[in-house]
Parts: sequence; C-alpha cells; structure tokens
Amino acid sequence: MRESDQRDSGLPDGPESESTNILPLVPPTGDSATTGEPGAAPTRSGRRAAEASARSGTAGGAIAGAAAGVLSAIRTHPKAWLAAGAAAAFVILGTGSVALGATLGAAPAGAAAAPSPTRSATSTPTPTPTPTVDPARPVPAAQPAASRIRTCSVASLAQDGRLGNLEAQVVNAKTGEVLFDRNGGKPGPTASVLKTLTSAAALATLGPDYRVQTTVVAGSVPGQVVIVGGGDVTLSRLPGGQGAFYTGAPSIQDLATQTKQALGGQPVTSIVVDTSLFGGPLWQPSWDEHEERVVEGSTPYMSALMVDGDRNDPGAVESPRSTDPVGRAVQYFQQYLGTNVPVTSGSAPAGARQLAAVQSQPVTTLIDQAMTYSDNTIMEELARLVAIKAGAGNTFDAENAGVLAGLKAYGIDTSGIHIADGSGLSADNAVPPSYLTQLFIKVLNRQNGLGVVYDGLPVSGQSGTLGPGYNRFTGANAVARGAVHAKTGWINNGYTLSGIVTAADGTPLTFAVFALGPVSDNAKQAIDTLVTGFYKCGDNLMNG
Repeated sequence: MRESDQRDSGLPDGPESESTNILPLVPPTGDSATTGEPGAAPTRSGRRAAEASARSGTAGGAIAGAAAGVLSAIRTHPKAWLAAGAAAAFVILGTGSVALGATLGAAPAGAAAAPSPTRSATSTPTPTPTPTVDPARPVPAAQPAASRIRTCSVASLAQDGRLGNLEAQVVNAKTGEVLFDRNGGKPGPTASVLKTLTSAAALATLGPDYRVQTTVVAGSVPGQVVIVGGGDVTLSRLPGGQGAFYTGAPSIQDLATQTKQALGGQPVTSIVVDTSLFGGPLWQPSWDEHEERVVEGSTPYMSALMVDGDRNDPGAVESPRSTDPVGRAVQYFQQYLGTNVPVTSGSAPAGARQLAAVQSQPVTTLIDQAMTYSDNTIMEELARLVAIKAGAGNTFDAENAGVLAGLKAYGIDTSGIHIADGSGLSADNAVPPSYLTQLFIKVLNRQNGLGVVYDGLPVSGQSGTLGPGYNRFTGANAVARGAVHAKTGWINNGYTLSGIVTAADGTPLTFAVFALGPVSDNAKQAIDTLVTGFYKCGDNLMNG
C-alpha cells in the first residue's frame, strides 16, 4: 500500500469546539506584572524580573508547579484535556509508525539514498511499479477412484506344498479385475484343461453344426469299394450305435448296409481303405504310449478311420486301445457286408460315385461329451480337423498353427501359447492361466457359441470328472458343491483345474490353477481346497 506524499500533521480531526478549548500547560502566577491581567500593563523591567525569578527557581519547584497546574487545568476542563491526551497519543503512535516504516523500507547498504518526500520542481517522480501477474495456479490432475480394500486371504492355502510350483489366477468375471495372481502370466502345461482351447478353436473354425462324415465310394474297377475315413472317432461297431460310449454314434453297420443297397446286388470284389486325411505319425512322440494307450486306455493311435475310439470295450469311458485301429474298423465293415474279400490301402478315385455315408453328431455334441468326460480321442480329432480346415496341415505339428488361428476369433492375446496336441496330454503344451481366465469370461457369457463349452463342464460334486466317484470337493470342500463348473486335468508332472466359480456372495469368478512339478495325486484335494477358498471369499478375495 502506497503512503501519501504529504506528512501527517499529527493533530486530531475532531470537532472544532474541542480543539479550540485546549488550555496552556503553564498556570498563571499571582504577579500581575506577568499575567497580563486587566489593569496591569506589563513593563520591560517587570518581565526581566519575572524571567530572572523563573531561572533562579529550582528544578523541583518548576516540576511541582507544572504538575499542580496540569491537575488544576484537568479539573477545570476535563473534556479538553482528554482530547489533548488522545491527540498526543496519536502523534506519538504516528511518529513510531513512520519511524518503523522508514526502518523497514530503508535501502540496503551501498544503495542510493531515498529521495525526500517533499516535492520540488527538479525532483524525478518515483515510477509506478508494474504489477506482477501470478502464474496460473496449476489444476491438479483427476485423481483415480480409490481401489477397494479386500480382506479375505487364501495365502496360506496357496502355500500348500501339495500344489508344487503354483501358477494361478482369479478374475471377477463381471468387472475383469484380477483378484488373485500367482505366476498367472507364465505359460505352463495345462493337461486336459487344454480341451477348452481346442473346443473354442473348433467352434470358430468348423462351426457348431459341422458333422464329420465317413463315406464309401466306387473303386476304379467293377465290384471294388473304397471306404474313406473322415476322421470320425465316434463311428461305432455296435448295431445302430446302441450301447456305444459316444452319444448318438453313427454305425459302421449302417455304412455297410447302404453300400450293399447302392451296388444293387453286385458282389464286392475288393476293399480299398483311404485314411489319407490324417498324416503321420499316428502317435504323438511326447505321449507315454504304454501308460495312455494300454494302462489308462485313454488314447488311440490317431487314424482317420476307427470305430468306438478304438476301445476294446466300446461302451467304456476308458479301455485299452489296439495297435491297428484301421484293421479293427475294416473287420467290422467286412462282417456287415458279409464278405471276406482282399483289403488294401489306397486313395479314392477323383470324382468317384458315392455309395454310402454316415455322419457324426454336430461339433456342439462332440464338445459337450468330450468336456464332460475329458475324452482325449474326440479332442485329438477336432484339433486335426481344425488344422486341416485352417490350411495348416494334417499332422500333430500342424495343430499349433491351426488352433491358434481358430482362437483369434475371440480377440484374446495368444502370446506364449503352444499347442502340441488337442487333448492336453503332452507336457509340451503351454498356456498361461491368464489366458484361461479371459476365455472363461466369454464361456460364461456364451459369446461366439461358447455356451456349449460351459454346458459340458464338469460340476463340483455333481457331474463328469468332478462328480461322484472322483473324490473331488469332499469333506470341508463340499461347501462348494454345485458352485464350480470347471475342466479337470492331469498329466505326470501336473494337476490342473480351470473354469468358473459362482462364489458364496454371488460373484462370478473365473479361475485357473496349475499345480506343477513333482506333485502327486493329493494335489487334486489341495486344488479343491484353494478353489473352495475362492468360493468363500468371492469379490472380497485379496491378492495377499
């Protein structure tokens, strides 16, 4: 704040009646010569005598006299003295303020002295300083919404030694938020959980209504017939497919009957078998053949022609498989034709007349059954057909490119995924749990026809490989019965489970759990316990 160029007078600005009533501080004496009272004309000698008398008085007497005069004046004119006192205080305070201002505003050492406030004709006016404009106050960036603090921990369950090297992830399927993660982005062997990817690729590449066909065409010479394998592993040797493991299976008996009818009584002179649709080898090199084909009876040699998945027992879920699936199929074809003519391998002539054809159930039905019972054979068939349709080739090696091409339809990053087979039996398969949690959100929402995958998932304590007889979700984990829809998996170096949990608080969760390394059968119970923990925590699951 700038001060006025004019000095303050120091006088009060009160009403004139008060300012004119101020009395002199020195009281009159009794000497008329010095008082100037009426009738007493002062003389020079009288004034000198008075001055001499005053100078000769003691200091104490002067002070006492002055004090007495002041008190007398105050008693006589109290208002005037109060006004005078206020004016004096104002002068003193004003003087102090000016002095303080001068002190604070003093120029630093070595600086030029400030000009006198008194204006003159030659003085240079003080320039008006340019106002400093404060820079615009920065606007704080929008603060992110406070994240929820979750308090339900499954950390102790995740540290169970039975889980080996754990890879796991849990996602809130409604929000997409990752609630729990343990190496969730690390690709690992999936075991039969891979069937989910094979199913998705088949739906996108082949379509949900695609049916696999087995045909018979006329050969290059009269009486010759060619049976052409289309890759249908569900073709059954049982009459009408009745009693076969595969639901609604077509029958090789029906194929033979149609062939005889088409020939019109012409005898069959020879049979040619065309299995060129699938290239070799028949067995994936990373599979344990004795364990899977003989002991477990889960997987056959993958040929384009077989009956009942080449099971010894056509109605069993698992049954030992033979070393010659094509020979077994042809044996029953000959039997139903009623002939024992020579059989050779070859190719169907181009443009040959079709004599007979049977078809499998649609892809949706095949997926449903394979997911429910974890059937390796159907999934190997579908993976090979996907590779062929995608133009990748007709061998095991072609399945990686074929399946990955099919998965592009779902818009999920497939980085790090490697497909060695269609069933998940190979330890060379690699999929991160994070891919599965994203894919299962689409399965839950039935996007792109994936609802069939959800419908085929085993249900905890109720169906498939999570149902009665598989010792899953028992004891304390039975609280999650019916709440877990998931695909199971097992290979020599790992146990897996992935799917959807409807949590106790109603939150849909997608999850994937891989227990890898030197684990044993009891890893299944440790997985069930961890997943039950997911069920109990729901959206309050913390990543601690």
